[in-house]
Amino acid sequence: MSDLVKIDNGDLIEYLIKTGKEIDLPKPFERDIYLFDTYVAGTSHIEGIENIGGSLKDGDRLVFYREPENEHDPQAIRIENLKGEKIGYVPRKDNVVFSRLMDAGKVLFAKVIEKEMKDKWLKIKIKIYLHES
Repeated sequence: MSDLVKIDNGDLIEYLIKTGKEIDLPKPFERDIYLFDTYVAGTSHIEGIENIGGSLKDGDRLVFYREPENEHDPQAIRIENLKGEKIGYVPRKDNVVFSRLMDAGKVLFAKVIEKEMKDKWLKIKIKIYLHES
């Protein structure tokens, strides 16, 4: 890096291409902060949940989407797998703080801990994380 400081013609990209040198740029500080254990609510209302559940594995990442216009719950947080398939919601009893965090621009997601099929109900235990960047 000290060689780069000595260059005063301002053409850093040309210098890097000609010399083949690489720069170790600082990476942004990112981390996932564990917040809470819960389960996915409403799986019994999802058409084809048996097939969706069959493809879920422990450790799979689940995506959260706010649904402030949800007629049943204005704090609703929809949960989808990475394929974009809806699998349910964060339970209403747990979603107030998480919905406020998401409304403030925070990125929340979950990871599957375990799953179990009970008749037409797929019980999916999850860990909720805050992604800080």
